[in-house]
Amino acid sequence: MRKVFVVLRGGLALSVLVALAACGSQGGRPGGDRYGRMLQPIAQPGQIVAAEIAFGQRAREKGQWSAFREYATKDAIIFVPQVVNAQQWLKGRTDPAESLRWQPHEIWSSCDGSLSVSFGAWQGADGSTGWFTTAWQRQDDGSYRWTMDQGAPAAQPIAAPDIIATHTATCAARGGPPAGQPPAPQPPAPQPPAHSDAPYGISRDGTLRWDIAVADDCARTIAIRMKDGDEWGDPVFSRDVAAPGGASCAA
Repeated sequence: MRKVFVVLRGGLALSVLVALAACGSQGGRPGGDRYGRMLQPIAQPGQIVAAEIAFGQRAREKGQWSAFREYATKDAIIFVPQVVNAQQWLKGRTDPAESLRWQPHEIWSSCDGSLSVSFGAWQGADGSTGWFTTAWQRQDDGSYRWTMDQGAPAAQPIAAPDIIATHTATCAARGGPPAGQPPAPQPPAPQPPAHSDAPYGISRDGTLRWDIAVADDCARTIAIRMKDGDEWGDPVFSRDVAAPGGASCAA
């Protein structure tokens, strides 16, 4: 999760304006495929930046754990250090007097925008600092909620970039619907188990995934991959979290 020492995670908004050309004829419209593609869901990484900023502001205003509960999906997971259901772990948890602060540094998004993963830095009121990764899933109403949050302390503060880097997976070639017909609904995304020894998430269009390999001692490695043609390429991001030591890793 984001940022406590049990190894959790402890404005700026971009917009895309798509103009649709008006059509004067319904039949045999040239470029129909192109218009159809424009109607398909697309990634807008700026929405994830905005979600992170709003999430952090909510934590400062309402309380850290209150904000985590509000922004999490019902099956979101965190690591304490074993993987647990976030809503169950957060239920009834008292907010600290001062919330952690955090800033996104880099965003990876699927082509269709159904899944994004953010990486950034956090700072505690006691001077502690660290990093986090958070998976964001687009909801039916278009908003984003987090489904996975984890991170670790860092020996030194992580410098903020001049510009938040954003990366979008390559979209597979696809034709649009026949002229005058709406685009076909997106297929349901593969659903990973809510809790497992190897948690993972996959975007609805299958172009972005994250995986966390968890060892018996609760050491773990997160990897983010983007689809490269028909194959998953090497991780575009990978980072290790050391075993906490001294405590049982049993759930």
